[in-house]
Amino acid sequence: MTKVVSIKGEAKGEIKLPKQFKEEVRPDLIRRAVLAIQSHKMQPYGTKEDAGNKYSSEFSKRRREYRTTYGYGQSRTPRKIMIRQGSRFVTMGATAPHTVGGRVAHPPKVEKVLAEKINDKERKKAIRSAIAATAVKELVASRGHKIENIKELPIVVEEKIEELKKAKEVKEFLEKIGLKEEIERAKEKKVRAGKGKMRGRRYKKKVGPLFVVSQKCDLLKAAKNIAGADVYVVKDLNAEVLAPGTHPGRLVIWSEKAIKTLEDKRLFI
Repeated sequence: MTKVVSIKGEAKGEIKLPKQFKEEVRPDLIRRAVLAIQSHKMQPYGTKEDAGNKYSSEFSKRRREYRTTYGYGQSRTPRKIMIRQGSRFVTMGATAPHTVGGRVAHPPKVEKVLAEKINDKERKKAIRSAIAATAVKELVASRGHKIENIKELPIVVEEKIEELKKAKEVKEFLEKIGLKEEIERAKEKKVRAGKGKMRGRRYKKKVGPLFVVSQKCDLLKAAKNIAGADVYVVKDLNAEVLAPGTHPGRLVIWSEKAIKTLEDKRLFI
């Protein structure tokens, strides 16, 4: 049993948690499920077909009156001509993987299948495991969520939370239940270290609370303007949303109706 909170932050009653919350927390299985989801977002990549100076004129040295390399300390490597000096060529290695300007030995191939698969039973068990982790205070705190003022997890709120239409109202609710510091924490963002700054991911942002609702409702739009917050319909939950970065223990706020839907429809079982 866990307490149900009103949108004013007051205790309203109790609700029995479904058996999805009693699953063993399996970080290894959660990680496997999250990586499988992320692998489907990857785009194929590979080297250019004529990379490694394949388009340059080249020759393989043989014993002739010219093109000989006797006495010059050069190996029998396929070479491309850089400078011509009469019958003498100044060359550099080409085409062969071990030479300067040559191709890569085993480059990435576009046809490689990047998507990873996971068994359906494993996927469902990973989601149940991630759901159970949201009720373990030590795991939620270890992710960095500010829950010092929260007495008990999971946080279950009355159905009226799904009717909130403004971000201001959602913020007021979070402050009433003791998550003011969590809102401030989620606002932080910093400039990423490394080349990611040049690749469309300049800033690193914090992951905030996750709202789980029973169906499409006004809260889906209302919480959009709260930094770090996400809103998901309970049937659409997956391991990546519940355990961002493969780390279980996200701070989740459940609507009372979402908990009932989880049990009545036996989701992820």
